[in-house]
This record gives sequence, C-alpha cells and structure tokens, in this order.
Amino acid sequence: MAEPWVLELWEGYALPGVIIVAQILAITAPLLFFVAYLTYAERKVIAAMHLRKGPNVVGPFGLLQPIADAVKLLFKETIVPAGASPVIFLMAPMLTFILALIGWAVIPFGAGLVLADINVGILYLFAISSLGVYGVIMAGWASNSKYPFLGALRSAAQMVSYEVSMGFVIITVLLCVGSLNLSDIVLAQQGDYGMFGWFWLPLLPMFIVFFISTLAETNRTPFDLPEGESELVAGFFLEYSSFPFALFFLGEYANMILMSAMTTILFLGGWLPIVDIAPFNWIPGPIWFAGKIAVVLFVFLWVRATFPRYRYDQLMRLGWKVFLPLSLFWVVATAGFLIAFDLVPNT
Repeated sequence: MAEPWVLELWEGYALPGVIIVAQILAITAPLLFFVAYLTYAERKVIAAMHLRKGPNVVGPFGLLQPIADAVKLLFKETIVPAGASPVIFLMAPMLTFILALIGWAVIPFGAGLVLADINVGILYLFAISSLGVYGVIMAGWASNSKYPFLGALRSAAQMVSYEVSMGFVIITVLLCVGSLNLSDIVLAQQGDYGMFGWFWLPLLPMFIVFFISTLAETNRTPFDLPEGESELVAGFFLEYSSFPFALFFLGEYANMILMSAMTTILFLGGWLPIVDIAPFNWIPGPIWFAGKIAVVLFVFLWVRATFPRYRYDQLMRLGWKVFLPLSLFWVVATAGFLIAFDLVPNT
C-alpha cells in the first residue's frame, strides 16, 4: 500500500503532467511527419505542373527522399561564421521552429479535440504568428553579413505589413461569431447549408485577402522576397548550414500547415463535413479537418508553381494601399450590416 502523500503526488502532479506530455507528443510527432512529407509533396506537385518526375530514386516513388534529406543535414558540420554572434546565431532557428510548434496548442482538430481550449485562442495564434519575425531578424543580425541582414529587414517589414490586414480580417470573422474561442468559430459555421454556410462565401473578399496574407506571412512565393536569390543570395539564412538550416526549413513548412489550419478554422468550417448528411457525416471530424488543410496546402504549392516573384515595391503597395483599406472597409461594412439587420451574435 503506497503512502498517502505518494498517491497525492502522483494524482495531483505527476499523472496530469504525463497526460499533457502524451497529448503534446500526439500532436507534434504526426506534425513533424507531415512537415517532412510536405517537402516531398511540394516537389512532386511542382514537378507534375512542370511535366517532370520529381523525387523518384530514394525508395519506391521517392518516398524515402525526406528521410535521406534529414539524415544528410543531421550529419553535416554546423559552421558558425567567425564574425557571427554564436549564441543568437544558434538561437534564431530554434526560436523559429519552436514558435511554429507551440501555435498548435489551441488548434481544435475536432469537437473537444484540443490541447488548450482557451477563450482567447485566436489572439494566442495571432500573437505566436507575429513573434515569428524575431527568429528571422535574429538570424540576419547575428550572421554579421550584409545580405542576411538585408533579408531580415525585408522580412520584418513584409510580415508586419501583412499582419495588419490579417488582424482586420480576423476582426471581421469575430464580429460574425461573437467569440475568440476557435471551437466557437467553427461551430458558428454549422447550419443547414453545409459548405455554403461557412464564412468563405459571405466573407469571400476577406477569405482571399487572408489567404494571400498568409503567403506573405510565411515568406512563400510570390512573396519570398526575404530570400530573393537574384539579389540577396539565400537571404536571412545565407550563413546557415546543417541542422540549424534544417530547423529554418522545418519551421517554414510547419508555419505553412499552421496557417492552413487557421484558414480552415476561420473560413472553411474546421472539422465540419461539407454537408451534414450521410455518408459525409460518418467521416470523423479530424479527417475532414486534415483534408481541408491538405487542399489549402495544395493551393500554396500551386501558387509557387504559377506566379513569378513580386518586386518589393509591388509587395508593399499591395499590403498597404490595397489590402489595408479593403479589410478596414469590410470591418465597418460587416459591423453595419450586422447592426442594421439585428444579426449581432449573442455573447
């Protein structure tokens, strides 16, 4: 018979800790797997659009290519430039990668399937995505080289510019929901009209603005100016090699999946089926959620294969002179519409 204090210690502290660690691993382990194979999917999708084969040597259909890449990067030498600030230089990729993971704490994968169901989930996500710029700035500054530093400055200006529009888009959605909780945002899109009742249709301009802003937020084509090889070589991670470079790489792709999850929750009904009738509602919610994320990620890859890179002045003009006024107008128009027709949600 165990001592009472041992049982109290186990039930009050150790067991909840073990459960939380298990839940974290249940999220991060599949996420890292999907991040690795997103790189494979990107190469295959773009190869198909270019009428090429893509990875096809390592394993059947090239399926072991991400593992080969990971092993190669893991065993290469980590080189820190002589003039660099070594602590900040190595902290930057870790910060980028960690921020890409901790955002998943509030993402609901299904009804009740969420690690931390906090009432300000959308603000938490917005704050985490905003902090991502610090990893890039730290990398550029700590490298003590002009090209990475210019790439970091570009990235800071770009991410801040498009976060303003993303903030107004999120406010538009919140006006229609009356809650900051991500599960409430998904449930607010539930109704008799299926996918036509989700927010992508009534808020279509904001859906488009949000998706384009996520491209800029994740430094993806056509907004990959921080790593423009024609003028900045590889941009802010020019001096990185081996595993620190791999952490930047993983962080970028984990961010893509996180932004796709945000888009799915805000506009595509989260875990809800496209129509709430059999056999569609027999499919578990997490599978619908993963499928919608996959569709949004496919559009990410499609855009990369289709559009040329913007000039920097075009990038800034789009963010400040087009998206900002449009999103601000839509916030006011949505609020006016909800008040005029007495549709303000009860909180």
